[in-house]
Amino acid sequence: MRWPATTRYGLDPAPGPLAFVQDFLNSIAAGSPRRADLLADLASAQDWLDGALGVWSGARALPVDHVALGDADLGRLRNLRAELVDLVRGGKGDAVGDRPGMRVVQVPVALQVDGAGMVSSVPVGTGWRYVASVLLMEMQDAQRTDGWRRLKTCANHRCSAAFYDRSRNNSGVWHDGAVCGNAANLRAHRARRLAEGDAP
Repeated sequence: MRWPATTRYGLDPAPGPLAFVQDFLNSIAAGSPRRADLLADLASAQDWLDGALGVWSGARALPVDHVALGDADLGRLRNLRAELVDLVRGGKGDAVGDRPGMRVVQVPVALQVDGAGMVSSVPVGTGWRYVASVLLMEMQDAQRTDGWRRLKTCANHRCSAAFYDRSRNNSGVWHDGAVCGNAANLRAHRARRLAEGDAP
């Protein structure tokens, strides 16, 4: 299966289960041309969640029961997504609540021990809380393995697609340099020429 939100932008998913966080961010109306907001209504949100949890379950090798969303979950998910977009766009601390003005999100995550004695995190809850549990679990894991700083949103705010920066020095700013990067460079070039023409 493919990540439902990320693949519609033609992007490579982040490694492993961190791609769930990327896909959640990419459920926003973004890209050029603009794609639909996958959390705009209950039917599209449920379709996105079913697909994304199916892929995440395979990446985690963790069975997931059907997680049903209700109307009350949509606003919570959209608010959480907006906060995560701001967090990814504005810089990252060690924890979700590090930035001033960032609302602390508290949801349960359970720990389980397998037959080999390995401890792992397991999301719990229902509706939006289950989704938030998965998101925070994967964010913490990515922070621990130093992959979190590579999850970014495109510097073209008209686009805002979330991408995983695979550059050696983590210097990527565009989800696609040929699309958003060239457009930004052309605007900057035109602005410079205009400024030079206006100079005395």
